[in-house]
Amino acid sequence: MEHENCTVVTEFVLLGLSQNHEVQMILFFFFLLFYMIILPGNILIILTIRGDSQLGSPMYFFLANLAFLDICYCSVTPPKMLADFFSHQKTISYNACMAQLFFLHFLGAAEAFMLMVMAYDRYVAICKPLHYTRLVKRGVCSVLVGATWAGGFIHGIILFALSIHVPLCGPNILDNFFCDVHQLVKLACANTYIVELLMFLNNGVVIIMCFTLLLISYIVLLLKLRTQSFKTKNKVASTCVSHMIVVFVMCGPAMYIYGLPFQVVPMEKVVAVFHTVIFPLTNPMIYTLRNKEIKGSMWKLVSKYILWCEAFQNHY
Repeated sequence: MEHENCTVVTEFVLLGLSQNHEVQMILFFFFLLFYMIILPGNILIILTIRGDSQLGSPMYFFLANLAFLDICYCSVTPPKMLADFFSHQKTISYNACMAQLFFLHFLGAAEAFMLMVMAYDRYVAICKPLHYTRLVKRGVCSVLVGATWAGGFIHGIILFALSIHVPLCGPNILDNFFCDVHQLVKLACANTYIVELLMFLNNGVVIIMCFTLLLISYIVLLLKLRTQSFKTKNKVASTCVSHMIVVFVMCGPAMYIYGLPFQVVPMEKVVAVFHTVIFPLTNPMIYTLRNKEIKGSMWKLVSKYILWCEAFQNHY
């Protein structure tokens, strides 16, 4: 990795979202408030699904796993971003940068594959209802969830392996609040066309293919609803619309950032905030707000907790 007349990069300087101290404080309190509201909501979704036997269908099993993936995904970049709001010099070591890059793409790809699994679940439920219990039984669900994690790991490790071979010898300034592959390529001190192409094929093409397949599958499902009863049509359509909203929310910013191979895109940092911080935590909430069963179960769980707290206070 070493080249003549240059120093090998051992750390990066992150410019962050803003250089203005007042703006940084506003952003800090905004993101902190967002986390204090939405993050417990995602945990509540997982606890509700695990604690209610009536929510034992594969759809809710996948939703709980999606919520867990989103929590993990939003633990990669935001904690350091929040800490950096109070740092005058925002730096990250080379090793920490590579780790952040790996987990970002590992969990992001696993989430995209989870959306595809959820689309498969809805396809079988609508198009092959008589075979649903056989095709989507608990063992199959566990294998599918394991496959999403394995697929995400393979995706992340390939990008990690490609990234560590990008020759870096300065400058070491990243105009963002986290490390990502296309930012490292911009700092390369040698031609990396082959690496760039491989990264694009592994990143941009994957997300575009996932989005296309998901969009086609839900369009097919909505067309299939024409043969269903009015009540069934409304219920299934509501679920499919929720899934499609999450697909656009998840894949839209990713395609915007990674769709064009390593070109500078306008408002990249703003889109990156929504892609890595805001949207992932809101995905499970989108499903929940349109689902009466899970909302009712969540309210029961919260009511039990409130009653338990009151009983505990009265006892002591």
